[in-house]
Amino acid sequence: MSFKLGLLLIAAFLTRFLNLNWGSGNFFHPDENNMAVSLSQMTDVNFDPHFYAYGQFPMYLGYFILKVFALPNNFANSVLVLRFWSAIFSFFSVGLFYLILKSIFNRHLTYLGSLFFIFTPGLIQDAHFGTTESLLIFIFLANILIAFNILKSPISWRYYFLAAFVNGLGLAAKISALVFLYPVLIVIFASFIKSKHRLHFIPKTFSLILLMTVIFLFLSPYSLINFDNFLSAQKYETSVATGSSQVFYTRQFISTTPYLFQMIKVFPYTSGLFLFIFGLLGFLLLPHTFKKFSHFQRLRWLVILTSSLIYFSYFGQLFTKWTRFVSPIFFIFPLFTTLFISQIKRPLVTFFIVILACFPGCLFLTQYFQPDIRYTASRWIEAHIPPGSTILSEAGNVNNIPITDINYRVDNFDFYNLDSNPVLQSKLPSLIDQAQYILVPSRRIFKNQSSSQFPYSQRYYQHLFDGSLGFFEIKKFSPQTDFLLNPESAEETWSIFDRPTIRIYQKTNQLDIAQYENIFSF
Repeated sequence: MSFKLGLLLIAAFLTRFLNLNWGSGNFFHPDENNMAVSLSQMTDVNFDPHFYAYGQFPMYLGYFILKVFALPNNFANSVLVLRFWSAIFSFFSVGLFYLILKSIFNRHLTYLGSLFFIFTPGLIQDAHFGTTESLLIFIFLANILIAFNILKSPISWRYYFLAAFVNGLGLAAKISALVFLYPVLIVIFASFIKSKHRLHFIPKTFSLILLMTVIFLFLSPYSLINFDNFLSAQKYETSVATGSSQVFYTRQFISTTPYLFQMIKVFPYTSGLFLFIFGLLGFLLLPHTFKKFSHFQRLRWLVILTSSLIYFSYFGQLFTKWTRFVSPIFFIFPLFTTLFISQIKRPLVTFFIVILACFPGCLFLTQYFQPDIRYTASRWIEAHIPPGSTILSEAGNVNNIPITDINYRVDNFDFYNLDSNPVLQSKLPSLIDQAQYILVPSRRIFKNQSSSQFPYSQRYYQHLFDGSLGFFEIKKFSPQTDFLLNPESAEETWSIFDRPTIRIYQKTNQLDIAQYENIFSF
């Protein structure tokens, strides 16, 4: 092993495993919570997860670690082992990406491209959540690499079996992982068209699909055993993704533009601003550089580009445009940044590009050296707000700000249903009248309910922010982890689960109840 490769492995390990127990004992990611609850319910005689939005494979992996290390199967430990496996898959994804780069670039560029991948903020974040994203990224990269090998040996059985195994794991984690089979299918189809011995492909392809299905059912058996529940969960998740089911936590996507939304609200943040810019420049250079590649290099680029385009074409147009939906193609920007650097002939310029591209990831990593921002906010509240104070806050979060002092009265008001519920509309003025402080725990409501469709919410936040509600901002906790970017302007799940911006307001001008009611009169 070379010295440079050793440094890459150390960097990959640190960025993926540093402080997996972040959060100060609080867990705010809904998918992570759902999976942990499912895992913590499992026993040696009952492996039914009672949760079918995902497959059972990730929970079984977590249960295995709990048993190996004789850890109590409780919620906190379940979160930790799920994060452990997420970090594992993210770590090995670095290796897969290294091998992909090695097949299309020289060794020097392969090292640099791997470094960009390691310090991609979105990949670091995914490694620290106990969800399926890191596993799915691993599956996609593995399929691309398998497709490369099928290009070289189109009739070799080993790669078909390997593809069946990898994609069986993916399906056992999430049924939508079926889309990651595209690179392999594209190469098989192309090889089939070109081959003079087409009959060789039929048993191999059939075996691939059959073995993949068997592995899926073996590792996620309750998808079949409780098929009705599984099908119902899949239909619901699909309806939320397509927008046919309207839920409060997808309101940020109302009237958004497919593809453009991800280019503005997701990729600059998950890649880091400079890696995003350099990646775009590398993409623009592709027609110029493509002719310089060898025949096999061109084929490999076509596999990557075609499968990534197919993936983004579907997921980019969905009504729901969560960051995690495009995480499997986060590797595109490190890849094209590497292509961009390949055209730079001055070492000093290359050096500065590398520093700029990696800096946002290094900055993002610093959050894991610090206490959770919500914990910091709650300690500040307990130190600066008198006991017995009444605080108006917002309901609808997975967990509320962890204020431990029981001497506070915290009213977690349901702003999500304010505009559709007359009872809530009549109740809000009296709560504002009684409140001495107002806590805005994240951007979720005031960013998403600011249009004319939400007149009550719009008026509340407008009057709160401009001071006419009688409150003044006394403290704001903002994460300093997005270089030159405001995380509140990104797709909300980029920040709200691990580092939301928190605002605290103090009443400085007591209005009477009639004045509060007048604010909300129409």
